[in-house]
Order: sequence, then structure tokens, then C-alpha cells
Amino acid sequence: MRWLDWTIVAAYLAYVIWDGVRLSKGSYNSAEGFFLANRSLPWWAVGLSVMATQMSAITLVGTTGQAYDDGMRFLQFYYALPIAMIILCVTVVPFFHRAKVYTAYEFLENRFDLKTRTLTSFFFLISRGLGVGVIIAAPAVILSIVFGWSEIITIFVIGLTTTFYTMFGGVRAVTWTDVKQMVIIFVGLSGCLYIILTSFPAGVSLTDGLHLAGATGKLTTIETSFDLTEKYTIWSGLFAALFLFLSYFGCDQSQVQRFLTAKSIDQGRTSLLMSAFLKIPMQFLILLIGVLVFVFYQFQQPPMIFNQFEADQAISRNAEGYRAIEEKYVEAHKGRSEAAKQFVDARKTSDGAAAEKAKADYVRSTKDFGAARKEAKEFIKKTNNNEAFNDVNYVFPTFIINRMPLGMVGLMIAAIFAAAMSSISSELNSLATASTIDFYKRHFNPDGTDREFVLFGRLATAVWGIFACIVAIYATNLGSLIEVVNKFGSYFYGSLLGVFVLAIGIKRARARGAFFGLLIGMASVGIASNYTDIEFLWFNVVGCLVTVLAGYLISLTTE
Repeated sequence: MRWLDWTIVAAYLAYVIWDGVRLSKGSYNSAEGFFLANRSLPWWAVGLSVMATQMSAITLVGTTGQAYDDGMRFLQFYYALPIAMIILCVTVVPFFHRAKVYTAYEFLENRFDLKTRTLTSFFFLISRGLGVGVIIAAPAVILSIVFGWSEIITIFVIGLTTTFYTMFGGVRAVTWTDVKQMVIIFVGLSGCLYIILTSFPAGVSLTDGLHLAGATGKLTTIETSFDLTEKYTIWSGLFAALFLFLSYFGCDQSQVQRFLTAKSIDQGRTSLLMSAFLKIPMQFLILLIGVLVFVFYQFQQPPMIFNQFEADQAISRNAEGYRAIEEKYVEAHKGRSEAAKQFVDARKTSDGAAAEKAKADYVRSTKDFGAARKEAKEFIKKTNNNEAFNDVNYVFPTFIINRMPLGMVGLMIAAIFAAAMSSISSELNSLATASTIDFYKRHFNPDGTDREFVLFGRLATAVWGIFACIVAIYATNLGSLIEVVNKFGSYFYGSLLGVFVLAIGIKRARARGAFFGLLIGMASVGIASNYTDIEFLWFNVVGCLVTVLAGYLISLTTE
């Protein structure tokens, strides 16, 4: 990075910390002010905060890398989002607002009993604590590339810095900071898209690039096969992901806390609908950027290994083997690049047969290139004794650092920091809220003062921040971060959703049924994970249905 890039990043970080502390005034000694902003925020600010909480640096780093590697298929994951939001607007939003609760799990004590509330809140804390760790890992990838530091150092730098800021901010400061950070993110994405398009070779248009991507299957957005072992199909997107979204936005405190800060039930509903109908276009744009990075690298040689730290380690251990694979990789890229140019040129002629032949040659050369890169990744795994190695999360950061012009590097890194800090601060605040309200206040200090609750909330923020940093150390090598965070959630979300279905939708449900139904649902997800080949999105369906069925049957035995 150069001086202008450093200036942009430093100015952004300084402003966010200053603004967060400034906005926190007035919420220091009020529990409702610190945790719920006195239920006074406008719908549009809440809506942007909902989007910012979900749109972490994982979205920018992991989703673009996912699109580079696998294309647009991941978009199917979001098709059920508008349906889920409409259902939640009719059900849980009015329930929670009228109950005047701080957390979603308080409602369960009113409906069932204390042990059900405590168990669901505990599972939320574990799932969200793991999720924040993955969220911290994404910007840590960026810093490790920029500074040349180890990932452990960068994880604690970003994690503890944001933890410190969140301890003083409160939800009001978090929300208004989210609004400003979303502006930075949209500006950064728009600028990035423009730079990529203007970096294509002369004579290669956006249409040409999309045809190249389409020829290799990168533009597939609907997969109709019904296969529970396939991650992204129209069925997993419309059905399995529906269960995940219902649970995440309706039962997860990190999202429930957002719409509980709204001024009214109607404004809470509007904030969710705003997120529902903006999220898919925004996700489409981010995936498209990843696909266009793939197109860019048809004509410019990409790194054989995007994680330079792992590459350097392999070179130090077996330089000769690495160079031999690199020679084959370079030749494979030359073949693919030449075939891509011929395909683009052939499309501009009236000779359909020549265009089809050029397309077939391009597809074949792309497969050869993919085989060369796969060989390189297998070499890294074996040489570095790292079977978990996967560099998909390094694709977009490496592109930014190596290919973006002066100023745009700083802006994009600021955008990634904005996405990271908005999510981390929101998630940590929700973890602190559940820890304080569902455990400290309910079990240990029911007669405490607001000052004591705010003080404990800050302490809980620090503890969860450290826990998340430890999780982040292990998260970067688990694959695409956008998938990892949803996998973590899918182990818990379905079963938690099942408890709320019992609470809101089944009058015959009793406390004993809800409590043991949740445990049985969690066990069923564990069985599905370890003894079947179904993909993680379907864990949400399994957990929910088993929890509801078991909870209802157990309730029939209880008066």
C-alpha cells in the first residue's frame, strides 16, 4: 500500500472509533439505552443495521472468493429471504415488541419456563460466539496480506480493537455507525466494479466477459436437481434456507435486537422488509464482482497460490517441486488465455461453427488450468502438512492489493473494515445483552441497578471478544468463510427455530416438551452431520422438524 491508501484507512478507523464513542453518550448508565437504544431508532437506520450485521467482511472476502471458485450458484441461498421476512413481520416482530423484552429468549420464559429460556440463550451464545470468530477471521486475512504479519497477530489486532470500541458504544452507537459504514461499503463496491471493467483488455467487453464466465458455468443461478448432498440448488435455497433465515432473523438475538430498537411494530417490520428486498441485488453485485475477477484473470496470470504465506513455506521446504508445478501452471494459463481470446474473437464473427469450436477449446483449456491449480493446492497440503488448506478467502484481497490503483486499495480495505466492524460490534453487543439479561440479571443479580447491568455488559463484551479471537485462529483454513459461518449456524438454528414454533404456533406445547424437544433436535442434527451426506443447509430443516415433533409428542404426556 502507498501513502494515500494508508491515509484513507487510518482516517476511516480514527473516525469510526471517535464517532462510536461520541454516539455512546447518554447510554452509559441506562440498561435500556445501552442494550436497546431506548427503543427509539427510525426504520431506515434499523434496516441498514440489519443488513450491516449480516453483511460482514465475510460477505466481501468469502463471497467474492466463492464466486471466483464456484460462480453465481451461491445466489440461490438467498431466494427464500423475502418469504422469511414476510413471515417474521406477521409473527415474531409484534410478539417481541408487545412483550417488551430485551432478548428473544425472555419470551420463552413467559411462554414456557426458566430452564427453556436459559437453554436456548446458551445455545445462541455458543453459536454466535463461533460465528463472530469467523467474522473476525475475514479482515484478518486482509491484514496478513497487507502487513505481512501472521494471521494470529492480525486476528487479535482487529478483534480486540473492535471489542474495545464496542464496550463503550452501546447499541445506539453501533446502529448509527452501521449506517455510515454501509455507505462506505456501497461506494467501495461500485468503485471496484468500475475498476475491474476498465481493466479488461482492449476489445473485451462486459458482454464478452460474461460469455467467458457462462461457458464455464460461472453464471448458473438456478440448479433444479433435487439432491440433498448438493449445497446450492433451487430447493435448498427456497426450502432449507427458509428455515435458516426464519431462525437467524427471528430467533437470533443479533438480529432480534436490531428490530427491538425500532420506534414501533410497524417500523420494525419495515426495517426487515427493507433488508429482504435489498439483500438479493446486493448479493448479486458482490457475486458478480467475484465472477468478473475470474474473467480478469483469464488475461492476466493469477497467483498459483493466493495465500502467499503458505506458498513461501512450501518453497522453503521443497523449492524444486514447487517450481516444477509452477512451470506447468504457467503453461496452462497461457493456453487458457489464448483460448479465451480466440473464443472472444470467434463470437464476433458470423461463423457459428467456429465459435462453437472456440468455446469447446476454451472450456477444455479451463479444465486443464483447473487441474494445474488443483495439483498446486495438493502440493501445498502435502508439503506443509496442512490438509485443511484452502486459499479461496485470499482471492479478492490479493486482487485488491496487487491490481487496484492508488486510493482504491485504501477505499476497498476501508470497506472491508467497515463490513467487519459493523458485524463484529453488533454481534458482540448481542452476546453481551444475552449474557447480561438472560444469565447475570436473571440468575445472579435480579435486583441489580442499571449501572451494574451496563458494567457487566461491557465485561461480557470483552470476554466474548477474546473467545471469538481464539475461534478465528482456526477458522481461516476451514474453506470459504461465507460457508463456514453458515455451517456453524446451521448446527443450531433449526432446533432453536423449532422451540419458537412450539411457543408461537402450537398452543398445546408445554415447557417440558420445548426443553427436551430442543435437546432431541440438537442431537438429530449431530446424527445428520456425522452419519449422513446431506449438506449443511438441510440441518436447519432436520433440527426444526425434529424439535417440533418431539416437543409436541412430549407435551401430550404433560398436563
